[in-house]
Amino acid sequence: MPNTHLRADRVEADFDRLLSAAGDGLVVASNRQPYRHDYGDDGEVTVDRPAGGLTAGLDEVMRRVDGTWIAWGDGEADAAVVDGDDTVAVPPDGDAGGTYTLRRLWLDGDEVQGYYYELSNQVLWPLCHAALATVESCGDAWADYRRVNEQFADAMAAAATDADGDPLVWLHDYHLALAPRQLRERAGAGPTLAHTWHIPWPSWDTFRACPNRDALLDGLLGNDLLVFHVPRYCENFLRSADRGLDGAAVDVDAGTVEYRGRTTTVRAAPMGVPADRIREQAGSAEAAGFRAAFRKNRGIDRDTRLAVGVDRLDYTKGVVQRLDAFERLFADNPRYRGELTFVQIGTESRSAIPAYADYQERVEAAVDRVNDRFATDDWRPVVYTTDMISNEGLAGLYREADLGVVSPVRDGMNLVAQEYVAAGADDPGVLVLSDQAGVHDTLGEWAVSVRPHDTNGFAAALDDALSMPERERRRRANALADGIEDDDLDSWLADVLSAVAGVASADGGVPTRADH
Repeated sequence: MPNTHLRADRVEADFDRLLSAAGDGLVVASNRQPYRHDYGDDGEVTVDRPAGGLTAGLDEVMRRVDGTWIAWGDGEADAAVVDGDDTVAVPPDGDAGGTYTLRRLWLDGDEVQGYYYELSNQVLWPLCHAALATVESCGDAWADYRRVNEQFADAMAAAATDADGDPLVWLHDYHLALAPRQLRERAGAGPTLAHTWHIPWPSWDTFRACPNRDALLDGLLGNDLLVFHVPRYCENFLRSADRGLDGAAVDVDAGTVEYRGRTTTVRAAPMGVPADRIREQAGSAEAAGFRAAFRKNRGIDRDTRLAVGVDRLDYTKGVVQRLDAFERLFADNPRYRGELTFVQIGTESRSAIPAYADYQERVEAAVDRVNDRFATDDWRPVVYTTDMISNEGLAGLYREADLGVVSPVRDGMNLVAQEYVAAGADDPGVLVLSDQAGVHDTLGEWAVSVRPHDTNGFAAALDDALSMPERERRRRANALADGIEDDDLDSWLADVLSAVAGVASADGGVPTRADH
């Protein structure tokens, strides 16, 4: 079992080093906020808390240092609970573990449409996932994107000024590509700026199609540290900076870019999940009750084998290709009919964008096609639901499943694959994993690898996974479990903080495990 206390001590030690090098303030900026306030059915204010993953991990970090988190306030009751500076202390009940300041920014309807729906999710998202056919002309959305980034830069500059010393400002993701340069123009050289890019960075041949590509590169090179999940994204970014910006001195081997009088260090740090917490959730009474009730309510016999997929309904997640593969599996291997059910959990996402709405319709049509072709009176090959499921319920389904199927056509990292492994017990299942996911770089050796568009090969891989001898299945599962325990969420946080301390220190050097 992993030593949770050692990992926590490691994060704490890296924080001490970071704060001694870069001041005693931490400012986090992200599009998504960690706490959202809404109105319940009774008119009282309710609070949506971080359920897991990155947001929950950063929430714990922020409580330790009493920092400031800046985000878009999109909850119905968000404005009702802030003070005159648009801030609120979170967690709202001041429970054990400390509190910090959440600073909310307000966007009007045009800004939401242009900054979020159009530029972020109809230009940058498909571009970075190499889906050029779905990239839209940005038009006026670019002005909205720039204006919202300026709002973030203003708020970050104010928070950095209020902090003692020279704080760390940690930005997240593709929504804020311009903000580092804008913040640098407002706050000068003082703050240490780090930016984690949570989606892929494409090859130069793809990125050169980006509208306003020079401005995006210039913005990101306002950072001291730029973090991607895997080394190939780092190399893609460095090649893009080299080819796309005049005056940029790029050292691919060192992972640095000298530009406009500053050096930006580019590093890889594969993100993990809170493995211990997921394992506990999977073993809870709620998880056991949920998976039993799920089988009963969905008409799945308790002896039927399960394969599980959990995804946002996004065209990058490969759900349609996955359903095509299961259709081929059932067609070519009749022995699985009545003996195997594929459960697809889908979360509706960005449905206001036509490409997403169309994709959700394609998923539903594929589910109907497979079920119409193979279902019997007492068995359905595919059970599909968009119902909200608790973390314990999901962990219970992961543990119940003989196969965890994670097959994006392109993904920056993918946490579902790691969650599936973390939830495993004494009789673990098999991870079927796309080689297009960032996590394949770290877990692919022990998973059953697939190429999502190769339907025949995908179906054959599913058959191999279902037919795998028990000894081989356990060997792979043990290696996967060791991998996610070594590279869990706490370890990722510690790696990023070590890299920040390195670029902030005079000698410039604290290597992370990703450097080796």
